Amino acid sequence: MIKPIDKVTNEKALENAVKRYQEKKIILPTFEQQKNPELIPDKIKDELKNIGLWDLNPFNLFRITWKNEPKEYGGLFGKPTYIELPKVLTGTDARIILLIGKYFPTGSHKVGAAYGCLAPGIITGRFDPTFHKAVWPSTGNYCRGGAFDSRIMETEPIAILPEEMSQERFDWLKDEVQSTVIATPGSESNVKEIYDKCWELRRTRDDVIIFNQFDEFGNSAWHYNITGDIIEEVYNLVKTENSQFAAYVSATGSAGTIAAGDYLRPVFPHIKVVASEALQCPTILQNGFGAHRIEGIGDKHIPWIHNVKNTDAVTAIDDEDPMRLLRLFNEPDGHKYLKSIGIPAELVDQLHLIGISGIGNLLSAIKTAKYYEMTSDDVVVTIATDSADMYLSRVEELREERGAYTEIQAVKDFEKCMLGQQTDNMRELGYRDRKTIHNLKYFTWVEQQAKDVEDLNQLWYDRTVWDTMFNQVDRWDELINEFNERTGVLKKYL
Repeated sequence: MIKPIDKVTNEKALENAVKRYQEKKIILPTFEQQKNPELIPDKIKDELKNIGLWDLNPFNLFRITWKNEPKEYGGLFGKPTYIELPKVLTGTDARIILLIGKYFPTGSHKVGAAYGCLAPGIITGRFDPTFHKAVWPSTGNYCRGGAFDSRIMETEPIAILPEEMSQERFDWLKDEVQSTVIATPGSESNVKEIYDKCWELRRTRDDVIIFNQFDEFGNSAWHYNITGDIIEEVYNLVKTENSQFAAYVSATGSAGTIAAGDYLRPVFPHIKVVASEALQCPTILQNGFGAHRIEGIGDKHIPWIHNVKNTDAVTAIDDEDPMRLLRLFNEPDGHKYLKSIGIPAELVDQLHLIGISGIGNLLSAIKTAKYYEMTSDDVVVTIATDSADMYLSRVEELREERGAYTEIQAVKDFEKCMLGQQTDNMRELGYRDRKTIHNLKYFTWVEQQAKDVEDLNQLWYDRTVWDTMFNQVDRWDELINEFNERTGVLKKYL
């Protein structure tokens, strides 16, 4: 039976955490404060004025929010950062909005998903920071976020990720947060190899807790409550009298971010929730497999925490398109061409805020708008999980492989990869389609990962289970407040 994390399970481990955080002067923010940072005490905000966005400082737990000022140092909070892409760039009448993840600590919103997994473990005694090591299996940003959270929450991180991920990820994990880093065979889509390493750790060590983003409901609960809420806020900022919130597009990845669609569904009943994946590994689209280059989305299985019933359609993006657009958006001659065709210079200068998976999401948003024949009254929201700053080594690799970037190449890339997006490799999902996709979970989670088939069926047939698992954060906030009361550290800042 799938149950929420709603009570203390190990009082001794909890007491160890209380003593450690009392000694280290660590305060845990509530999820409500991460959603609404105006609730953060002013004295904590005063501390943040002297702290860099990526500094390994416990106060940066309060910067796990979509509302950070777009500043590398000393910023506080304001409106969420987003960009709207005009028709001259996207080729579609629909208004496409991208939320920007760069201004989280670590440069990606995955630091929030990781907090949603680690914090409930600490406040319930499931995780003892004086004994356990936190294991973060991931294809990139999640293990970076988990390692960052671990360090400032006074526990040792172990990061597991495929060996073919960008060099920036490995360098930062090793050099900046002193993580133990385990590189597994393969690329972005080689998730099973990560799971195999997790099983090896479980069998050989008793001091590790695996925070698997693909089956930890803390991941999706964080996005449901915080990303979902911020998307609603952004829509209300950009809407006009005739606007309609038409679609929310998200790469499935770990199925954390797409859970924001579950929050949005009751608020905007007619919304289309659209999953994005790579054509080279079309797991949802075709029950397919393969390897791809859209870093930031894992494939070849359906995450345990993906509520497939709430997914209306799937798009698949040829991974060559995001790689070519990565250069268009970040090479000088690409910028020169885009400005020459009337794209505002201010927008062109912001395109570096979109990483590879964000470009994939953008292309899926374009396909969605074209498929559903959307107009200028329709608003499509999607996510730039991270920025191109995470992939400068990829730009350099492409430069070495394909030569210097030119305006002629920019024309080709823009026409083919942006304006040339069509409604192929896309599928609307009916009831039977969704059940078929849900049933794919059996092969990963029951056969390989030792979950119960009864739990698998509960995820499909129990109408209350998803609401229960997504809405745990109110209880977690109660436990966080109790925890901070026990450490006594927060009192100084009230």
